[in-house]
Amino acid sequence: MRRWITGILLVVALAALAFFTLAPGIIERGLNKIDGKPLPEVSARAKALHKTLTIVDLHSDSLLWSRDFLKRAERGHMDLPRLEEGNVALQILASTTKSPKGQNYDANSADTDNITGLVIAQLQPLRTWDSLLERSLWHATKLHRDAKASDGQLRAVASAEELNALFAARRAKPHTTGAMLSIEGLHNLEGDIANLGKLYAAGFRMAGLTHFFDNDLAGSMHGLKKGGLTPFGREVIAAMEAKGMIVDVAHCSKACVADILKMARRPVVSSHGGVQATCQVNRNLDDDQIRGVAATGGLIGIGYWDAAVCDTSPASIAKAMKHVRDLVGIDHVALGSDYDGATTVRFDTSKLVQVTQALIDAGFTDDEIRAAMGGNAIRVLGAGLVPLTPPRSISAP
Repeated sequence: MRRWITGILLVVALAALAFFTLAPGIIERGLNKIDGKPLPEVSARAKALHKTLTIVDLHSDSLLWSRDFLKRAERGHMDLPRLEEGNVALQILASTTKSPKGQNYDANSADTDNITGLVIAQLQPLRTWDSLLERSLWHATKLHRDAKASDGQLRAVASAEELNALFAARRAKPHTTGAMLSIEGLHNLEGDIANLGKLYAAGFRMAGLTHFFDNDLAGSMHGLKKGGLTPFGREVIAAMEAKGMIVDVAHCSKACVADILKMARRPVVSSHGGVQATCQVNRNLDDDQIRGVAATGGLIGIGYWDAAVCDTSPASIAKAMKHVRDLVGIDHVALGSDYDGATTVRFDTSKLVQVTQALIDAGFTDDEIRAAMGGNAIRVLGAGLVPLTPPRSISAP
């Protein structure tokens, strides 16, 4: 009997070991895909121009996954080696803490959560299993740990001074890459505004109020009620702007976006998504919303996945960016890939020269490409990181 019980326990232990070893990779491979369709040939002009760009991407979910960010992976869309190959100067890394089962763009409740299972499968610290706040703080710990272990190749950025220091470092060592922390849905405050201070102290400098469901701050464009800002949401936005945290309207309902634009004293961004004019999906901004974001001095980050641009081709990305440029001006165009965000794309971050080529093909000038690929983001981020005091200049390389 004892031998039989020992055998069962051994089988259970081996099954558990296999699950915790293999499951995270299997899950990610099923969610973060590259579709494998052909890519256009890249011209010598595009390659040469791309090397001179200071590139900023406003949104990636890479911190969600349990792989070594400092090493090139065979899955997913982004890691430090691929950021270097893509010539990315600054990557904004989002903390995504909750997503509903059966997630869709039209209507989701907040009653279920897919990420809890992933948290457990990845054997994250126990404190993250039942706390959305702790999940975000764990993501911050991961970034700072990786930056410390990178021998200066990866630098965490949380201030205008650190942004300038990143550019200075890149002049001496061009493959130095910066990373800034963002939040995808402030349900991780767990109803307590004091937790905003904890997140700020951990290095978070951008945040969207909602993700795929309504919460106690605002309605989501994918929620059930899709309402506007709550009193708590208004209190949080005022506190964010005072601290020097950038407000992100991605995933907000129409009422939420309208309320934010009315009260914003600083530039706001839509970090990742598309535009209704080129892709009519309940994820993308209409022209009035684009004009509203631009009126604050903010940015529209264009994503690379099918629901953002109704295709995964570089030409579709450029088409959406061109619409924003033609509607409100080049100063409000930016990149917002949504890499590693359970998306299917045509290319990973190592092949960002594809976007440069697509913009050339779409008739963008070199100066417009510099602005769209990162110059605009540098301007807005640099100003937004400073608490409400007289603005300081940010000098891009």
